[in-house]
Amino acid sequence: MRKQKFQWTHMTGGVCYYPEHWPKTLWADDLERMKKAGISVIRIAEFAWSLIEPQEGLFCFDFFDEFLNLCSEKDMKVIFGTPTATPPAWLTETYPEVLNCTLEGVPYRHGSRRHYNYNSATYQKLCARIVTEIARHYGQHPAIVGWQIDNELNCETSEFYSEADHTAFRAFLKQKYGTLDALNAAWGTVFWSQTYTEWSQIYAPRRVISNGYNPSMLLDYTRFVSDSARKFCKMQSDILRSYIRDDMFITTNGMFDRLDNHAMAEESLDVYTYDSYPSFAFGLDKNPKAPGALNDRDWSRSLIEVRSICPHFGIMEQQSGANGWFNRMEGPAPRPGQLTLWAMQSVAQGADYISFFRWRTCSFSTEMYWHGILDYDNRDNRKLAEATDFFRKLRTLDPVCGAENAAAFALVKDYENSWDTGIDSWHSRIASVSEYEIFAAAELNHTPFDMLYLRENTELADLRKYPVLVYPHPVMIDEQRANLLKEYVAQGGTLVIGCRAGYKDLTGKCVMLPQPGLLQELTGTDVRDFTFTSPNEEASYAVWNGETVETGVFNDILTPLEGTRVLATYGSSYYAGAAALTEHAYGKGRVLHLGSTFSRANAKQLLAYLGILEPFAAQITAPEGVEIVLREKDGKQFLFVLNFQPEAQTVTLHQEMTQLYDGTTAAGDVTLPPFGTAVYALN
Repeated sequence: MRKQKFQWTHMTGGVCYYPEHWPKTLWADDLERMKKAGISVIRIAEFAWSLIEPQEGLFCFDFFDEFLNLCSEKDMKVIFGTPTATPPAWLTETYPEVLNCTLEGVPYRHGSRRHYNYNSATYQKLCARIVTEIARHYGQHPAIVGWQIDNELNCETSEFYSEADHTAFRAFLKQKYGTLDALNAAWGTVFWSQTYTEWSQIYAPRRVISNGYNPSMLLDYTRFVSDSARKFCKMQSDILRSYIRDDMFITTNGMFDRLDNHAMAEESLDVYTYDSYPSFAFGLDKNPKAPGALNDRDWSRSLIEVRSICPHFGIMEQQSGANGWFNRMEGPAPRPGQLTLWAMQSVAQGADYISFFRWRTCSFSTEMYWHGILDYDNRDNRKLAEATDFFRKLRTLDPVCGAENAAAFALVKDYENSWDTGIDSWHSRIASVSEYEIFAAAELNHTPFDMLYLRENTELADLRKYPVLVYPHPVMIDEQRANLLKEYVAQGGTLVIGCRAGYKDLTGKCVMLPQPGLLQELTGTDVRDFTFTSPNEEASYAVWNGETVETGVFNDILTPLEGTRVLATYGSSYYAGAAALTEHAYGKGRVLHLGSTFSRANAKQLLAYLGILEPFAAQITAPEGVEIVLREKDGKQFLFVLNFQPEAQTVTLHQEMTQLYDGTTAAGDVTLPPFGTAVYALN
C-alpha cells in the first residue's frame, strides 16, 4: 500500500467560505468570529472563474489579493480551489464545444455547474491556462496551505456524450485493444450484428431501442469516463506542482461514480478529502422509519470506503445545516447534538481535518437552502454554539491525529465489479443488498472493518493485514486476482464469498467454466443450478446448527467437491436439503462459500463462527443503537462511542478510561445523551 504524501499533524478545524457572496465590510468580522469558534483553515474560490478571468485572457487578482492579505493579517490559513467546475458565460458562449451533452447529443447550457466535458481540447487548454495563472500568482502566498482541484469530479453527472467524448472514446479503445478484431472479440459484437469494421462507427453510448446496450461496451465506457476524469485532475495537479511551495498539499473532494479514486489519489493528490452529508438519509425520498434502516449511521460505510483511498483523510464539507437546492433535496436541519455526532462520525472513521459547509447560508441562487453554520440574519445561533463546542472537543483529540483504525476483517471490492453493478441489474440487485447487510451486521454488533480494493498493484501484504476477507460477489474475476486470493488463503487467511462468483471475465462476458469459475479451486464447490428467490414461495432460508437463517434474494445451489464440508443447507424451495454454506481447507487457510446473498442475520452468524464478532466486548458493552470505533496510535487505543439515537443510551465500560473531552476518568455504566458522543483513551 502506498505511503500517504500528506498528513495533518494535529486535529484541524475549517469551514468553506465564499467572500464573493458577501460585502467586504463583513470579511474581517467573519474571520474573527471563525477564529473565536476554533476555525483555523478556510476553503475558497472553487467557483470563482468569472472573478479571476472576467474576459478571455484578462486575469484580475485584486479581489483575492485583498482577501488573502486579510487572511494573513488575521492568521487564517486557506485552501484555494481551482475554479474549473464553473466555466464563465463568455467561455461557454464563445466555445460551445466545451459543453457536455445529453445522451441524445443536446448540450447542457450555461447556468448551473459541471456542465463541461473533460475531453474538449479547448476546455483543457483554457483550464490549463487559468490554473497556471492562479498557481503562478498565488503559489507562494503565505496564507495558502493547500489546493483543491476543481470540485467534486463526476458530481451532478458521470455521463459525457459530447462530440469530443465520442472522439476520445475511440482513441481510448484504440489504445486498449489495438485492433477492431480484438475489440469485436472482447465485446462479443457478433451478437445482433454489432460488428464494427471502422473505428468511426464506434460512439460513446447513444439512445438505442429498449435500452438494449452491449454491456461490455458500457463497461469500457465507464473505464473511459474514469480515465478522462483522472487525466483532467492530473493535468491540473502537474501544473500546480510547477509553481506551489513544497509544503502545500494538493487534494480534491470526492467520492463519485465512474471514477477510480484510488488511482486518481496516487497519480495526482497528496491527501484525499470527502464531503459528508449524513442527513441525506432523512430526505423526502427516503423512509427513515423503514424496518432496519440505519439512516445517518449508514454514512459510516462511505467513510470507511474513503479510508481505503486515504487512511488519514479530510472532510472538505461536513454538514452543518439543512441541505437542499431550491428545486430538490429537501432535508431537515441537524437536531441538537447531530452536528457534533456527524462530525465525530467522520473523525472516528479516520478524518483528521473537519471543515464545515458553509460559514453562512447564501441568501440567493440555487443553494439558498443549503444551510451553513450561520443563517441569513448573521446572528449567533445554536449551530455556531455547537460548532464552537465541537472544535473545542476536536482540539482535545490531538493524541488521536494520525491514528489507525482497528479492523476485524476487510470487505473486499474492486472497480470492475463495482462498475458492473451500474450496468448489470442482476449483479446490482445482489451486490447492493449484500454490502448494506454486511455493514449492518458489523455495525450493529460493534465489529469494525476496512474496505480493501483489489487493484493491479495490490500485494499479498495488503491482504495479510486481515485474518478474514469477505468478498461478497466477485462476479468478474481474472487469473491475477484469483492467484492473489489463493496465496492469501494458502498462507493462513480466511476468505468468505457469496453467490454469483466467478462467472464473468473482465470484459463482462460470461465464461464457459463451472461456477464459481477461477475460484472453484479455492471454494471446493460446484454450482450447477441457481435462481433468484420466487415471491410465489416461502421466504428463502437455510438451516445452520439447527437454527434457521435468512438467505436473501438469490441462491446458488452448491455441490461440495471432495474435502469440502457442508455447514448449512437450504430449507425451502425445490433445492431444500442442498448445501447453502460450505467450508473448504486450502493450504493453511480456509474458504467459506455462502450460496446466497448476505443478510444481517447470516452475516452476524458468519462473523461469530469466524471468531471476530464484537472484538471490543472486554472493554465495552453497548446497545445496537451506539456505534463503537477504535483508533490506535503508538501503542495507545482510543475508543469512539457515538449515540445515533434520539434517546439517551447507556454503555458499560469494563475498565477505567479517560474521557478525552474533559480529562475525567470513567468506568462502569455511562449514559450518553440523545445524539451524544464520547472519546475514551484506554488506560
